[in-house]
Amino acid sequence: MLNRVIQYMLNNRMITIMLLIVIIVWGISTAPFRWYSVLPRDPVPVDAIPDIGDNQQIVATEWMGRSPKDIQDQITYPLTTSLLGIPGVKTIRSTSMFGMSFIYIIFDDDIEFYWSRSRILEKLNSLPSGTLPEGVQPGLGPDATALGQIYWYTLEGRNPENGEPTGGWDPDELRTVQDFYVRYTLSSAEGVAEVASVGGFVKEYQVEIDPNAMRAYNLSIMDVMSAIQKSNLDIGAETVEINKAEYLVRGLGYIKSVADLEEAVVSVRNGVPVKIRDVAFVNLGPATRRGGLDKEGVEAVGGVVVARYGSNPLEVINNVKEKIAEMESGLPQKTLADGTVSKVTFVPFYDRTGLIHETIGTLETALTHETLIAIIVVIVIILNLRASIIISSILPVGVLFTFIIMRYMGIDANIVALSGIAIAIGIMIDIGVVFIENIIRHMEMEENRGIRKGKAFADLIYRSVSEVSGAVLTAQLTTVVSFLPIFFLEAQEGKLFSPLAYTKTFALISAFLLGIAILPTLAYYIFSIRITSEKVRKGANILLIVTGIALAIFTGTGLYIALSLFGLNNLFAYRWRDQRMPVFLNIGIALLAVVYLLTVEWLPMGTHEGLPGNLLFVIFIIALILGLLWLLVINYEKILRWSLANRWKFMILPFATLLFGFVIWMGFDKTFGIVAKGFETVGWRSFRQTALWQTASNRFPGIGQEFMPSLNEGSFLLMPTSMPHTGIEQNLQYIETLDKRISNIPEVEMTVGKWGRVNSALDPAPVQMFENTINYRPEYILDENGRRQRFKVNRKGAFILTDKSTYNPEEGFRLVPVDSLIPDKRGDYFRQWRPEIRKADDIWQEIINVSHIPGLTSAPRLQPIEARTVMLSTGMRAPMGIKVSGPDLESIELGGKALEAALKEVPSILSSTVFYDRAVGAPYIEISLNRQNMARYGITVADLQNVISAAVGGMPLTTTVEGRERFPVRLRYPRELRENPDELSRLIVPTATGAQIPLG
Repeated sequence: MLNRVIQYMLNNRMITIMLLIVIIVWGISTAPFRWYSVLPRDPVPVDAIPDIGDNQQIVATEWMGRSPKDIQDQITYPLTTSLLGIPGVKTIRSTSMFGMSFIYIIFDDDIEFYWSRSRILEKLNSLPSGTLPEGVQPGLGPDATALGQIYWYTLEGRNPENGEPTGGWDPDELRTVQDFYVRYTLSSAEGVAEVASVGGFVKEYQVEIDPNAMRAYNLSIMDVMSAIQKSNLDIGAETVEINKAEYLVRGLGYIKSVADLEEAVVSVRNGVPVKIRDVAFVNLGPATRRGGLDKEGVEAVGGVVVARYGSNPLEVINNVKEKIAEMESGLPQKTLADGTVSKVTFVPFYDRTGLIHETIGTLETALTHETLIAIIVVIVIILNLRASIIISSILPVGVLFTFIIMRYMGIDANIVALSGIAIAIGIMIDIGVVFIENIIRHMEMEENRGIRKGKAFADLIYRSVSEVSGAVLTAQLTTVVSFLPIFFLEAQEGKLFSPLAYTKTFALISAFLLGIAILPTLAYYIFSIRITSEKVRKGANILLIVTGIALAIFTGTGLYIALSLFGLNNLFAYRWRDQRMPVFLNIGIALLAVVYLLTVEWLPMGTHEGLPGNLLFVIFIIALILGLLWLLVINYEKILRWSLANRWKFMILPFATLLFGFVIWMGFDKTFGIVAKGFETVGWRSFRQTALWQTASNRFPGIGQEFMPSLNEGSFLLMPTSMPHTGIEQNLQYIETLDKRISNIPEVEMTVGKWGRVNSALDPAPVQMFENTINYRPEYILDENGRRQRFKVNRKGAFILTDKSTYNPEEGFRLVPVDSLIPDKRGDYFRQWRPEIRKADDIWQEIINVSHIPGLTSAPRLQPIEARTVMLSTGMRAPMGIKVSGPDLESIELGGKALEAALKEVPSILSSTVFYDRAVGAPYIEISLNRQNMARYGITVADLQNVISAAVGGMPLTTTVEGRERFPVRLRYPRELRENPDELSRLIVPTATGAQIPLG
């Protein structure tokens, strides 16, 4: 079968070339990298990391004003027990908090995502009557996970001409724009599951009753509630015909302003109407909120865009940005008192696009480095420029072929999946090396000398490739089979590592198919190229010289000088006595060109060493490694003879290597623990405390283990918490202080803090929990593709700015705006960190140093995606935690505090990452009902509870309709009459006889 394929493709070379072109074009169109191309794009879905979260659905139920205990007893518990019977449910977690219930239903991994949603909806719709309190309706969360939070933004007033902040917008105005205009527009973007609002104030009509006026008019709260509900109504009254024309009849009664509500009639006394304004104060005010946003110490309004499960995050973000561009011109604007125009503007503070591009760009760079290194090795080993070109072509085409398979096998491109391709690079090269070396071997045989064209040459290539194709296939299958266990991994392990196994297998399959189908044809054409005409050869070499010089001048890239060197060497090749010398020189030029390109892409010594220093280092490293390998090859026979003659001496080396490797892996103490145990058994109890043992144990502690190393996301997520009893006002002060302090760190670009929860089922955070998104500047200024960008410098190494001034980093650190620097491919990279800041951990330590505030807990080092992944997996804000159980809350509290203190003393644990989540809840003010007194006055429990609910918590009675906007109308007592237990005891309660008595 293999031989037929090889022979067919070799005999139909035009079909093979067309197939190669199709693979290249198709591969470029599906590639996840940002390659600029005129071709239509259908790229592989791209994200930074694989989604390893559980197969989870969320049921959220709102019952505002109710305590966590009421929520747990009346909503969470009955719902949980009902949902347990759904097929495929693995486990259920739940959270009950003030006014909200969150139930997390975790399904088996083989359960289809949308099938599980439909089963949950069926169960919710078939709940028996009485399962939940009247008026409570559970809802299914968005078809996404918390890892789908891909785009966060704020809405700010900015000058439309220069983009400078202008302000001029109240939080309620911005929240109205967000809720009724922005949210709906962004929700229509393809792939968006939800757009949730956060921050600012939800505007509402507030009716604050006056108890004295109501007592004077002998009115109850129920009378005012009824009046409000009856004052907000539009009706349709069919049609009437006038002069043969049909008119639709409408009764317009919706509340449009505070005045409309004030004029509503409550009752009539002695022929005089008593209006709401006579017994209450009506105004527009903020609704109760359980979450907010703060940007660098100033309250902000914004939202979060959540990508739908299974969608392409990068494509969804691009769709959202297109929607933003469409609607920006229509966002409201106003002219301020000083004449400045302030327009509502989108300002993103978390955009996963940059992280995705940087991650994919890093892997693209790694693949480029591997490819260049592989080409260097091939050139050195083969010592044949034409063969090196053929073998090297397998790599990029094989990678493109892999992208095609990934696109249609549903494998997303992320850091793990693309790592599989990186791992396979060496084996992909091996395939080409084996085939080409065998072709060269056959070409150098005496009977085949001079055969370079026609059917004879095609037959030679066929025999060469078919000879080794079976062995190559066996080797590839061996590698693929070795990865079979990874394909059968389950749960998080399978989700994390199976993409790597798939892409590695796809890459090997691609390389083998190209090796038997495309490589023979390339070998036929490239090895058969012969320029017999002296004039043509001379003209081509002169053209190479001129082209190389021209490209080097116009592009500023010295790499093109290699073309000129090729032309010069070929032009004067006749002067060499040994005709092999020009061939070796061409190989040397190609080798130096590839080494130069590798140096420019890699810069292993850092940017501060410059190109010459890095080039010398790369040459030294490559020469050292290849030199050692070459020495091994040259002396292999001698080494082999000595090893066979001294077998027992030689076996010391592999056994010593095995033992040493085991000590490094497992650690000295674990490796030789049986020895220590033997000494302890015979009476030497302190053997492990000897200086020798302690030194060896500390020197070789073993290699640490981590399931998933953290990715450098370019931002941190600081997640401290305040005490459970802390009120909203104090939490606002905390987050304002935190954001101001963190924003003063020079390396921090922007800080946005969230307290409480976003208006979404994906965010169950209480008001005491903070999430500060901290975007820090990259070490060097990057372009939009995540690559370091060069800027113009003078001869002294100082950066030349657009205002003609200069800045020399050696004279002192200061931040320079990017638009003040002049891009220049020949310039230097601009470092944005202070000299003492060497890595991202140093920035985190600066954040920890300024975030010590009394009343706030510490927080572990987390990043946005990492935090979502950890919370989805563990339900905690840290990858590692200790569960404390006890007979009562007081015992648990004492145990947790003791553990916290003890763990902070452990040397290997950073004390700032240890915190204890307090189990003690918020304080309660409980109103106990005296049923005997209630019966004396003819008051039912329901009537009394309605009075308490309306007077203290406020009761939404109706909703106004003002165009697109909808605002609730809430009735309650004024703040000064409900802010402490004494005032609450004086609430007026109507009785069955019409009398009104105090609550207490």
